Amino acid sequence: MTIGMKLEEKNRLRLKVLDMFQHGFGSYMKYAYPADELMPLSCKGRYRGSELSRGDIDDALGNFSLTLVDSLDSLAVFGMFDEFEHAVRRVIQHVSFDRDVIVSVFETNIRMVGGLLGGHISAKYIHLHYSPRLSWYRDELLSLAHDLALRLLPAFNTTSGLPLPRVNLRYGVDLTLLKSDSERFTCTACAGTLILEWATLSRLTGNYLFEQYADRAMSYLWDRRHRKSNLMGTILNVHSGDWIVRESGIGAGIDSYYEYLFKAYVLLGEKNNDYLSRFEEHYSSIMSYVQRGVAMVTVQMHQPYRLVKKHMDALLAFWPGLQVLTGDLKSAVELHEMLYKVVQKHKFLPEAFTTDYRVHWKSHPLRPEFVESTYFLYKATGDPHYLEVGQTIINNLEKHARVPCGYAALSDVSTGQKEDRMDSFVLAETFKYLYLLFDSTPHRFIDIDQFIFTTEAHLLPLNFLSFDINDTLKNEFNKMTLKSAQIYEQNNISISIKQTKRTAKMNQCPAMDDQFKSHQYKEKLRQNIRGDQDMTETIITSTSNNIEKKKNNTSNPRLIAMEFSPDNSQHLSEITKMGIQVQLLNDGQVQLVHISSSAESIDDAENGIVFMQEMIELMKHTNTMDNFQIYPSLLSVIPLMIPSLDKSMKFIVSTAQFGKQLHKTQGIFAQLYVAQPFSGCSELLSSHYLSFRIGIVGRGDCMFVEKARHLENAQAIAGIVIDNNLSLKSSTGAIFSMSGDGNNNVNIPLVLMFKDEAFQLINLLLKQPKLILYMGDESYLMDSFYQQMDYLSTLIEPFYQTTDKWIYGQWEFLKTNTQCSVVPKNLKELELTIKQQIENSIETDDEPSTLNANDELNTVDSNSVVFDKPLEKIHSIDEPSLHYNIQNENIDQLNGTNKTE
Repeated sequence: MTIGMKLEEKNRLRLKVLDMFQHGFGSYMKYAYPADELMPLSCKGRYRGSELSRGDIDDALGNFSLTLVDSLDSLAVFGMFDEFEHAVRRVIQHVSFDRDVIVSVFETNIRMVGGLLGGHISAKYIHLHYSPRLSWYRDELLSLAHDLALRLLPAFNTTSGLPLPRVNLRYGVDLTLLKSDSERFTCTACAGTLILEWATLSRLTGNYLFEQYADRAMSYLWDRRHRKSNLMGTILNVHSGDWIVRESGIGAGIDSYYEYLFKAYVLLGEKNNDYLSRFEEHYSSIMSYVQRGVAMVTVQMHQPYRLVKKHMDALLAFWPGLQVLTGDLKSAVELHEMLYKVVQKHKFLPEAFTTDYRVHWKSHPLRPEFVESTYFLYKATGDPHYLEVGQTIINNLEKHARVPCGYAALSDVSTGQKEDRMDSFVLAETFKYLYLLFDSTPHRFIDIDQFIFTTEAHLLPLNFLSFDINDTLKNEFNKMTLKSAQIYEQNNISISIKQTKRTAKMNQCPAMDDQFKSHQYKEKLRQNIRGDQDMTETIITSTSNNIEKKKNNTSNPRLIAMEFSPDNSQHLSEITKMGIQVQLLNDGQVQLVHISSSAESIDDAENGIVFMQEMIELMKHTNTMDNFQIYPSLLSVIPLMIPSLDKSMKFIVSTAQFGKQLHKTQGIFAQLYVAQPFSGCSELLSSHYLSFRIGIVGRGDCMFVEKARHLENAQAIAGIVIDNNLSLKSSTGAIFSMSGDGNNNVNIPLVLMFKDEAFQLINLLLKQPKLILYMGDESYLMDSFYQQMDYLSTLIEPFYQTTDKWIYGQWEFLKTNTQCSVVPKNLKELELTIKQQIENSIETDDEPSTLNANDELNTVDSNSVVFDKPLEKIHSIDEPSLHYNIQNENIDQLNGTNKTE
């Protein structure tokens, strides 16, 4: 069991990291500046063209003091303010981009544009909080960033709107090279990792072109996803958009595209949540297809069950950190522990490693991604285990990478052989994250929580208004914007309408399940990882006691669902080994029931799960809906926003087989409150806030009926359970019905909302804390309003007025009244909102996302598939406390006990 680290030891390690950074940065300034990089074994600088070419790696170099610029905001984070001021002066005086040099658009953006923005933001922050420091600064770094970004703009002159991979800083794009593969093809991450820096540049300078071009590239990439798997390939043609490499994973060539989708939502707060919704779709697919056990492998985007390679690259180590930001802590803990196991075995994370923890590519350039994830996990959990991981990293760096002139990359982690290379990201990211891991509030020079990190760990503000620029420069930027718009908008055939301004949104910290407050729980997750020899065979645990989806092991051929015939005795024998039982139903159909414990081996049990999932997948290709039972009408949760949006919203929710039923009767109006603890499995805190409101709880840890009882005890009038599986959605036909424990002693309604829809609801709640919901049968919405008007009139106050009296829906007022002929003045706007909701609902009743009345509810006691040749229906179930039907959804994690969901 991990023992907490003493404050003195933590502070000692913080100072140790400071010393390491000073050694690396001091060596660069002494031996390499103004070169782009330090060569730590030769004790000299690396200039573009002065050394033997290293291929594409050198495209990051432009003879513009790369390491100095990349390190600017690190100096600020470390509190080295004197050195920071000197560095800013050097950049202003000596860095120029009017150079005949071809550079990588991707690397130049994340390191140079990002470095200049991070330096500018840090300079403004230091002057504001540590005045009179930097009182002489006049936004020169921002001007340099603007100049450099303008020099990158010619790369976007393509049919698709995706940027070319390289550009000449002085002459733009060399038209003679456009037909070469090296110029026609770009990676997904290369084209999709600009929006943070360029949107920030647009917000700070007023030049809308940058954000517009970056946003358009992101939209085009999204449009090129595989429509069935929602996965992205790795390399595509910038002109046609055709995929050149269809391999899909989360590592090199694709990693930061996913990172920037989510972070763009955090930074920009999109009105329509485009970035967030896209990320959710991708994330669901990644966790369904790319995750194999605890490994994150590479598959084909168009054949997601096909494993392409059995090794992973080190760049995927950023994923646990991103998972922390999105709130998926369990998966982050498990994946990070797998990576730590690789580190423990080889001292560093090799550039690539196999699923059985062996080295595949033996080099290690002191990458930051694993340190980054360690930092975010510690920040989210406070678990001292991650301090110990950080200490291991420090010891390995000092023992194996430190040299008299800096820190040297390793060309072979097995032998410890060093390479004459220290990339700029070592100072920009690796040491920064390592320092923040051990930094505590009294020693923090920069309030990190006011910023979001780019993929190069540069600081961008969550509130742009705090970093306004001087009027003279603002006018100059306006002139340059007009000039550049005339140049690029006329010449670029793919340009679309101008970007509208968006309101910056403060970062919202994801809710953390109570169990993650327990270090013992996280240690249990880690112990499960440590004992495995092949990470793809790790049976990872689940907070809801479900089995994680398992993919087919291509090295062990087995019967696939498409080939299965119930008339084939050999097929029946094979599925019996997998723990699948065959039962003949009265209607002549065959039912397959999977019970893992009856399989001959663990591998056979896992193959059985995959086989059942394939059966479910086959349903996507059948239109047969014969003999489906009629399921009672589903309920709706409808936000009644005032002022109402142009497009009304509603969420289809599943009901419980206990408690108050709202089918074909009046619904309820109420505000929301997120229960604490979020699991809803114990007595709820601050119960007075839940009184006469709808309580939100998370799925897991106890039975649904227990959550309902705790909500009712806190005087909540209803409850919403948020599912924990992103792959299940009401829009694709997955229907749940929550069962009770046989005791009919719950009197409030409880509904289940899927996670992707809950994201949207919570986002609305953040924007409108006084959000009013209607929960119930949508066809009774208007009637419910009129029947409860007397009650509403006594409570409601004029909209936009702060009040604590918006609590609609006490049960004693849910009685039958004659419809009022006159609607009180203070309810007129609410009435209009409801009418608009009903009108919009009628207009969209035929949309594909609307659930069919023929959806079926199945109640069985194990994973099962029912089919008749041709395949007619497939249903798979959870444990006895949860009944569910599936129409067109690929199901993950279907197992449990009588005591949990």
